[in-house]
Amino acid sequence: MAKNKQLQAFQDSRVGQVANNGLDAFFRNKDISLAIGILLILGLLIIPLPAFLLDLFLAVSIAISVLILMVSIYLVKPLEFSAFPTILLITTLFRLGLNVATTRLILGDGKAGDIIHAFGNFVIAGNYIVGFIIFMILLVINFVVVIKGSTRIAEVAARFTLDALPGKQMSIDADLNAGFIDEQTARKRRVELSRESDFYGSMDGAAKFIKGDAIAAIIITGINLLGGFAIGMAQKGMDFTTAISTYTILTIGDGLVSQIPALLVSVAGGLVVTRSGAADKLEVELSEQFGNKPKPLFLAAGALLIISILPGLPMLPFLLLSAGIGGMGFVRIQGMKQEADDSLRAELQLVEDSKEEPKEQPVEELLKIDPIEIEIGYSLISLVDETQGGDVFKRITNVRKQLATELGYKLPPIRVRDNLQLEPEKYVIKIRGNEITSNILHPNMLLAMNPGNAEGELNGIKVTEPVFGLPATWISNHERENAEIMGYTVVESATVLTTHLTELLRRNSYKLLNRQDMRDLVDNLKTDYPTLVDEVTPDSLPISVVQKVCQNLLSEGIPIKDLAKILEALLDYYKITKNVDVLTEYVRHNLSDTIKKLYEDYNGTIHAIGIDPELEDNMTNALATGNTASTSPTLGLPGEIVKAIRGSMGDAIDEITLAGHLPVVICSAQIRPYFQRMIHTTYPMVSVISYTELPSDAEVEIHTSIKI
Repeated sequence: MAKNKQLQAFQDSRVGQVANNGLDAFFRNKDISLAIGILLILGLLIIPLPAFLLDLFLAVSIAISVLILMVSIYLVKPLEFSAFPTILLITTLFRLGLNVATTRLILGDGKAGDIIHAFGNFVIAGNYIVGFIIFMILLVINFVVVIKGSTRIAEVAARFTLDALPGKQMSIDADLNAGFIDEQTARKRRVELSRESDFYGSMDGAAKFIKGDAIAAIIITGINLLGGFAIGMAQKGMDFTTAISTYTILTIGDGLVSQIPALLVSVAGGLVVTRSGAADKLEVELSEQFGNKPKPLFLAAGALLIISILPGLPMLPFLLLSAGIGGMGFVRIQGMKQEADDSLRAELQLVEDSKEEPKEQPVEELLKIDPIEIEIGYSLISLVDETQGGDVFKRITNVRKQLATELGYKLPPIRVRDNLQLEPEKYVIKIRGNEITSNILHPNMLLAMNPGNAEGELNGIKVTEPVFGLPATWISNHERENAEIMGYTVVESATVLTTHLTELLRRNSYKLLNRQDMRDLVDNLKTDYPTLVDEVTPDSLPISVVQKVCQNLLSEGIPIKDLAKILEALLDYYKITKNVDVLTEYVRHNLSDTIKKLYEDYNGTIHAIGIDPELEDNMTNALATGNTASTSPTLGLPGEIVKAIRGSMGDAIDEITLAGHLPVVICSAQIRPYFQRMIHTTYPMVSVISYTELPSDAEVEIHTSIKI
């Protein structure tokens, strides 16, 4: 007896082990399991099924449909269920395979399992006409109402998503270029954007599966009903009443078992495609949007109360509904009062805290000047307050990281503070206490900029974008999609502020580089270049000279990342000349690869504006003969010639900009620094380079020339 028990226990353990191994293999090889499952679904179209297996598969179909519906209810974004179009195809094929299997049993054996028989008896309940009408109503609800609406929404969503794709891509590129996001985040957003467009395109086509499934259900029902009558009376010798009783129950049961899962999946499809503009879970949005405001609740309760006393209508249902909705309104009012009390207590606590005697601030602190400062009006506080969703501080951190990587040195911290003396929606950017620029923001609106190819006009506040001078319009949030479809680049107010800040810091970075920063940068090279750093001494190369040369480079947009090469050039040429401007030109020649990379396009070509040879000779002669030419911002040239140069310069900039290239002037090395000084005040965005400071393999294409 004991041996038998041990043998039985061993067998049971082996069976359990085999089952566990089978489940482990199933979950490890999901691709194989999926392929086998799809083959089985296709096999249902040709392989006869016994009644008990048909019952099992019908139960699986219902369970899967309920699961799909529940998953759809808890979605926030449609992409959380990106496999839905494929699932629609698979479940549709599954139901069609079951329809073929049930038709084979109904017409062949006159029975199709317990589930179909139970559904048929439950709906018909002794009245075949009523049962058939209920079945047809379910078909109409599914086909005409749910499927048609879902198909239309999917079609429109796909079209609008694809139309808005270029604008959204430009917005991502703008955030990346401004430093608000890094390359990894930008790549992730582009992938999500691509997945979103692919999803809506797939849903547009997948919605047709549900429509075709409903049409097939109508045809299969007619075949089962008519074919069943014919087979029952002609082949099986049934009388008319028996044939109607048998095949009507089976046909309607089969239709219900098929259409109920189809209806659930159709509703799930409608929920998925209508969640495109959702910001939270469905239950949260419904509770907030239906029960957040008490006035509509009280009005609805009053309307129901009036309906309840109308003659001929039952009073009790409307009274109960009126009381329930009115009670919801009363609860909401109490909640609003509690929220107001909590807010008032918080404000009073802030007032009490502010009454405490502040500590006396040291005089030294008052004398300090912040290197970079942003002052904002009180309406813009929400942009920097993280409790209100503001992310300007995070964006500023990203800006400093981006500029440090781009320029080659770390900018000082940026202070942001509110200024009640400013206009509510105004901000001011200061460098070392001096106001550099200011602008107006509308924190609850979006700025739509015309990149040059947008079509149509937008309603809103017309302005000029502060960084690139593009025509722009402040629009409301609900106009965003329409603006992107029209080709506008749409950004938030925080993006406008940080983009403006980024460009200003880039242009004024040379003002922020002090000697201490320069000393720290040189000392950081000691690990990799100890000999080089040891040579930087007050006698051989003062830090002040290195600082001034680096400031000259930064003022013209040349990064100082390759500081080792800059120091090597300065150590070589400082023995020859102490003139900082001349040293800067020597350094620029050593940074030829860096300069080429700054201005070349994707094909390695530099597109530039040339200077007419006659004009260049005049400038060269002025430098050679005039004592004040090298120090004068006009090279000692007559006023009418300088005016003609600036006018021709404006035309050349327009021409090369329309061609899609940055405004870059190329000239001889002898006049380069002086010509740059001449045009910098009028055209600060124009870069001036020389032929000799470019590598020998550089390709230069001259688009136009400056003439007089």
